[in-house]
Amino acid sequence: MKRLTTALRHAGYWLVFALIALSYVLCAAQEGADPSAIAFLAQLVTLVVVLWVADAELGLQCASWVLLAVAVLAVVAVEIAGTRGRVVDLVLAIASAFACVLAASAIIAHRMRLRRPGVQNLIAAVSAYVLVGMLFTFVYNLAAQLSPAAVLDGPHGDSFRGQLFFSFTTLTTVGYGNVVPVGPVLESVAITEAITGQLFLIVTIASMISARGNASIPEHASSVASGTDL
Repeated sequence: MKRLTTALRHAGYWLVFALIALSYVLCAAQEGADPSAIAFLAQLVTLVVVLWVADAELGLQCASWVLLAVAVLAVVAVEIAGTRGRVVDLVLAIASAFACVLAASAIIAHRMRLRRPGVQNLIAAVSAYVLVGMLFTFVYNLAAQLSPAAVLDGPHGDSFRGQLFFSFTTLTTVGYGNVVPVGPVLESVAITEAITGQLFLIVTIASMISARGNASIPEHASSVASGTDL
């Protein structure tokens, strides 16, 4: 049973990636600037699955389940009461950003701990990379909610769709130039995201190469190198 659970956790990064892709689609479908409650719940489900796949501490996993349950009840209550306003939007943006940080951190820590090459390692890295882009999307969304003026100048304005597009073109340093940040604060955030994206790729590739190199060393050779056979 333990081996089966371990195998499911390792294979679970395909499920993680699918959930992240679903969250991305739900966010990209938003024409307005207000965060989607459904997308937020999808991100919390993603966080719960990530913590399980990454074999996080049991207390942290239980806390994520409690958070998901509370969030579902809160979203249902707000929708029924029709009391959604700016405060709720701010909470959704902040909570979504926090979920992205926690999920990406759990994935990176897990794969660095295992240091095993293979497809799962690649899927995990891509998942964490997309989560970083989602994180900065919510940062831009939070800035748009707090600023009386537009924070992004582009064809989509300050819509969530535009924020998502700008975030990933910045993260990947594609930079089409049709959407630009307004003001020194958002320009600094954009620069930070671009640097983060490049450092992430460099560190991830180096880690994967290192893991593959360690895996190619025969066990007896590794023992001799470490001096355990002496």
